[in-house]
Amino acid sequence: MNKKDYPNAIRKLRAKLNISQQELADMLRVSFPSVNRWENGHYEPTIIAKVRLDELFKENNIELCEVTDNENN
Repeated sequence: MNKKDYPNAIRKLRAKLNISQQELADMLRVSFPSVNRWENGHYEPTIIAKVRLDELFKENNIELCEVTDNENN
């Protein structure tokens, strides 16, 4: 996933899991502002957060292609 995909992927992951930014932050063991900044495209998740995000995708049987948008679609 490239840098510009993270905001949409994280937003859609939360929607699919029906959780808030705070709940996702708790699951990833990061702060609420971190998740907010990722979703707004201000920062990219750290390597550790990316690994934890990947685990969440896998645990919930969510394919990355389900949550990343192709801008041409």
